[in-house]
Amino acid sequence: MTTSSSAARTYGRIGVWRSGPLLTPDLAAGIEQLGYGTLWIGGSPDADLAIAATLLNATEHLRIATGIVNIWKSPAAEVAASFHRLERTHPGRFTLGIGIGHREALGDRYQKPFAALVAYLDALDAEGVPVGRRVVSALGPRTLALSAERSAGTHPYMTTAAHTRFARGVVGPDALVAPEQRMVANTDVAASRATARTFLSRYLALSNYRRTLQSHGFSAADLNDGATDEAVDALVPHGTPAVLAAAVQSHLDAGADHVCVQILPAQEDPLPALASLASELGLR
Repeated sequence: MTTSSSAARTYGRIGVWRSGPLLTPDLAAGIEQLGYGTLWIGGSPDADLAIAATLLNATEHLRIATGIVNIWKSPAAEVAASFHRLERTHPGRFTLGIGIGHREALGDRYQKPFAALVAYLDALDAEGVPVGRRVVSALGPRTLALSAERSAGTHPYMTTAAHTRFARGVVGPDALVAPEQRMVANTDVAASRATARTFLSRYLALSNYRRTLQSHGFSAADLNDGATDEAVDALVPHGTPAVLAAAVQSHLDAGADHVCVQILPAQEDPLPALASLASELGLR
């Protein structure tokens, strides 16, 4: 399946996803040197987008994106002001990714999430944030369609290539599809699965991810009680750079324009694994 050449030029084929508190200027510079096109800031960065400014200052051409700003946490007017500040200092290099987060984390605040997302996009429109410079984290068909209508496209998290194929079918040929793909750069099967299960323990308890995974190839039994080995391996590939590159390629083959990789365990230095993967993928 072909992807948008303009999106590939903008974001690069491959990027990196990493929690904001774990990002440093030196790491961003290293990621840029390895040939990755975009660095995605995870963990709901604050509305001032100070971390984005720091990373932009530390690099020359690497695109910085949020994956994602939580609409319940960061007021749209403040985020828009931060966007325009970044645009003045680093024109064309920042993309605003937004999303609705998780019902379990927000409790009573999480009401009418689709309407809240539409209202947030309306506010970004009013504040002059260009449609083409924002993306929406979307999983289901309604939000995916909205991402294509009201932004450059979608940045799905905790999905597989099966969902990427589904997302492409919903958003059409022109919208950006930029999924995250988590992985463990370790050939020790038992250790890799232990790392993966530690990571998955949080996400498999969240209803939106479970619902999406069960709609795209997994049963409840696959995901219960720490998940089966087969489900763990499918959700968090592990092994040699060639194996990990194949996991990335599966998203591209399914219609992704750009795939951002997350190296686990998150607390370890990701650059050695990213260097091996970059070489395997021909990024440098």
